[in-house]
Amino acid sequence: MIDSSHRTRGIDLVRLLREVRLFGANELQVSSCCSDSRVCRPGDLYVALVGTQHDGHEHVYEAIDRGASAVVAERYLPISVPQAVVPDSRIAYGRLCQALVGNPSRRLRVVGVTGTNGKTTTSCLLTSVLERAGRPTSVMGTFGYFDGERTAPPTLTTPAAPTLADTLARSLANGCQHAVLEISSHALAQHRTAGIELDVACVTGVERDHLDFHNTLENYHAAKARIFDHLGGDGFAVLNVDNAVCRSFLESLNCPVLTVALHRPAELTATVIERLPSEQTFLLTAGTDTVPVRTHIIGDHHVYNCLTAAAVGLGYGIDLPTIVAGLEGIREVPGRLQRIECGQPFGVFVDYAHTPDALRTTLATLREVTAGRLICVFGAGGQRDREKRPLMGRAVEQGADVAIITDDNPRGEDPERIARDLLEGFEGFHGVEVERDRARAIEQALSMAAPGDSVVIAGKGHERYQIVGQQRFHFDDCEVVRKWLRRSLPFSLPSSALRRAA
Repeated sequence: MIDSSHRTRGIDLVRLLREVRLFGANELQVSSCCSDSRVCRPGDLYVALVGTQHDGHEHVYEAIDRGASAVVAERYLPISVPQAVVPDSRIAYGRLCQALVGNPSRRLRVVGVTGTNGKTTTSCLLTSVLERAGRPTSVMGTFGYFDGERTAPPTLTTPAAPTLADTLARSLANGCQHAVLEISSHALAQHRTAGIELDVACVTGVERDHLDFHNTLENYHAAKARIFDHLGGDGFAVLNVDNAVCRSFLESLNCPVLTVALHRPAELTATVIERLPSEQTFLLTAGTDTVPVRTHIIGDHHVYNCLTAAAVGLGYGIDLPTIVAGLEGIREVPGRLQRIECGQPFGVFVDYAHTPDALRTTLATLREVTAGRLICVFGAGGQRDREKRPLMGRAVEQGADVAIITDDNPRGEDPERIARDLLEGFEGFHGVEVERDRARAIEQALSMAAPGDSVVIAGKGHERYQIVGQQRFHFDDCEVVRKWLRRSLPFSLPSSALRRAA
């Protein structure tokens, strides 16, 4: 968790928080807060957060020893400083962090994007559309936290409450009109976005994921639905109604909604008219208007992402030609069906697909544009949802001709057990191999590829590391692919082609 302190004029805690009970004081003015007892400074309000591994209530005395002037907790504590007891300290912390920097989301037009897949790409597309329309935009998500001037490296898809507040405040100060925020189910469940008012709430689709954290699909769906709680009075939602869970959300929403779909009636629809390994063209229809869109990222999933970004743009009154220019301006999203081209006679793609649904979608897309065999290298993350692993194996067996199971990020789990879990999804063992060394697995797949084949390396996408045990090592799927291809290119290949490939 990232912690910081916020210095501003005092906030009346009782007026800010609901259902607060004060002990040891009749009122409480707050000008700074923190949730890490180790960095607590004199005068800070210490907020005791309950986490999955640690309980901040156990560190209250350390915070007081370091100078905490008051405490926010979820239960009464026998302490010497004033305390505010609240039903949920995470909600209180998020609201405090936002209030202490002036509630910037009330002056920015903030778009929240959630969904099992597509958050990052949709955020990139939407940012491009808004920028093309002359609207300075900040963005926070998987690729980093951009405040309109600088990008900070990401620690989580959705940062902790203090980082969110600080970045939004800097975005406003740097002249941004909009902020695009990737919102994970973890962030929604942990109320990291508490205190943020959204102008738009987008849901790209909800499938199975993160049950190691949420325990049940019902909990996961409920976490995703929390994004609508953040909509302001004039806010609207964008939903992919080809997705069953999104359709269930639609039934209970009272706000304006723009719907997108490929296979159902919706406000925005699309028809794919050409799909090649390196590009696709589709017709985007909004009302009575239809325009062609040509993108260098292929697949129905990308069309959905484009439709979602276009819906937000239209909701903001941006004209269709500008929206199309923004969509077409994103030629590549790292690790999202990213095509690696070094002059080889077969296709190579690096993709972040690490759920059963994402693997099915990626493999189905590549099957459309592959004349030969489809070769898939994949694994599963350690210390994550075990139940999805056989489903991942089944998706690969059904979608690929050759499967190579390898290590993803095993973390502290036995990689052999992870591989066995994946193998359980295969009804037969024909066409599947296990090579735990990820670099060797990638090279093995590339070496067996013939002209007309496609190779997809799935699971890690944009990541440039591999976590084994407690250690994080440098590892980049794209780097491994390019090194092997350049080393294996025929000597007769023109040097100009080598330069282009680099």
